[in-house]
Amino acid sequence: MREAPVRHVVFRVASERYALPLAAVREVVVPQPPFARVPRSSEAVRGVMNLRGRVVAVVDLAALVGLAPQPLEAASGHVLILDQGKRTLGFLIGGVLGVETIAPPADAPGGLVRGVAPASGGAVTVLGVEALASEAANGLEAV
Repeated sequence: MREAPVRHVVFRVASERYALPLAAVREVVVPQPPFARVPRSSEAVRGVMNLRGRVVAVVDLAALVGLAPQPLEAASGHVLILDQGKRTLGFLIGGVLGVETIAPPADAPGGLVRGVAPASGGAVTVLGVEALASEAANGLEAV
């Protein structure tokens, strides 16, 4: 059974295109490194940043999806902010490409990668919000 199309934020990580449901994204901000390092966290966790008085863990999305780590420079790339209950998570991405209505892949698995879907400009890899938040939280076990 095919799910109804949903608005997604389409963004890039390295040269790849990804999408997350718009409803799960609180905002997208420009990173302001250096981030404060988090002891005993995984390499994917780039640190924490202050976002209007709230501490936000920043995770390199490239590391979670098996790509080379992204460079971290002031005013380069973006941090996509997800609001997941009591914890606010930020994911370092290359940049936002836009918002599109995408039909989620049919019979999508429940993991990090839900599947590949057609979108303007080519196919995008649709990510699962819950699995993404869970993977990021695993890297923050010490926090």
